[in-house]
Amino acid sequence: MAVAMVEIAIPFAHSLKDKRHVVKGIIARLRNRFNVSVAEMEYMDIWQRAVLGIACISNDGKFANGEIDKAIDYIESGEGEYQVINIDVQIL
Repeated sequence: MAVAMVEIAIPFAHSLKDKRHVVKGIIARLRNRFNVSVAEMEYMDIWQRAVLGIACISNDGKFANGEIDKAIDYIESGEGEYQVINIDVQIL
């Protein structure tokens, strides 16, 4: 099993609606492209900040880590409407 917490800043969000548009888009794309579970974890009421929790459960640690790495690479490549501030990955 591998877990990641990705903190992002959304500098152009001027409301929770703007933030939700960005966050929901990221979550939907990650779920569709990779074998991971994703949820918004922190800063629910702050317009310009979000923490996404990403998890992959597998009996093969290398596979789980690989899926998390691909998901993180995808998040980092999409920076434009948001910026990645911090990434914390744990393999359990």
